[in-house]
Amino acid sequence: MRRIKKGDTVEVVTGNHRGMKGTVHRILADKNQVIISGINIIKRHTKPTGRVRTQAGIIEREAPLHVSNVALVCPHCNQRTRVGYRILPDGGRARVCKSCNEMVD
Repeated sequence: MRRIKKGDTVEVVTGNHRGMKGTVHRILADKNQVIISGINIIKRHTKPTGRVRTQAGIIEREAPLHVSNVALVCPHCNQRTRVGYRILPDGGRARVCKSCNEMVD
């Protein structure tokens, strides 16, 4: 089970975008990276390729951040927090905010 999932609100802990909040758009599990909408925007210079309709010019897109550089924002206490786990009665696991002890899922 992952500590951060797609659709979670996270806050950037370190780097140039420190303190900014956004929602997780995509997770790159093999590289331990996340793509956050509206944060870490880069400019990609692309050329048109052949006859295929590709967008050429300067394209702005989100670059991935390492998962260790972001922290989950609890929906209950609205603070960045560490994530713990609680065993449910049916045997499953649920993510828990370490600050307020409320379930995140």
